[in-house]
Amino acid sequence: MSTTPKRIFLEFEGGPRAEATLLLDAAPKTAEAIWSALASPVSDDVMHAMYAGPEIMFGLPQSAQTFDPTALPAENQQVIPAAGDLVWFFQPKELMAGLDFELWEVGIFYGKGGRIFGPLGWTPCTIWASITSGLEEFAAACQETRTIGLKKLTIGRIE
Repeated sequence: MSTTPKRIFLEFEGGPRAEATLLLDAAPKTAEAIWSALASPVSDDVMHAMYAGPEIMFGLPQSAQTFDPTALPAENQQVIPAAGDLVWFFQPKELMAGLDFELWEVGIFYGKGGRIFGPLGWTPCTIWASITSGLEEFAAACQETRTIGLKKLTIGRIE
């Protein structure tokens, strides 16, 4: 299934900006679902991952949630993402004791050595997009979240 590439931007408040291409052949349903959710750009605070290494986590706001996360199939699932990979993570409520709500996020891996490993062990996630420009400066801004904390990130379509 080859289609015209779809691209998104990821931009920290005050810069820098990176651009990613959706993996429509490898993760078509996930990529299309998130593309649909980005009909208008969405902004949220990102934080650095605890277990995954060089990753920031963007909690796709419920206001942008235009799809049922439980309906997305496993696509292009991996546990060792490359620098620039964007992953979709979904965890149903009560999978871990005390987590009485659904949890979903877009994970953005910005460097080498990433792994999708959490409190429950290895967790395959769908890789649905990959940063194709601006990764070096974007990665430096991502890494800052380890020491300075939350930063505002906006993700939207490039049309």
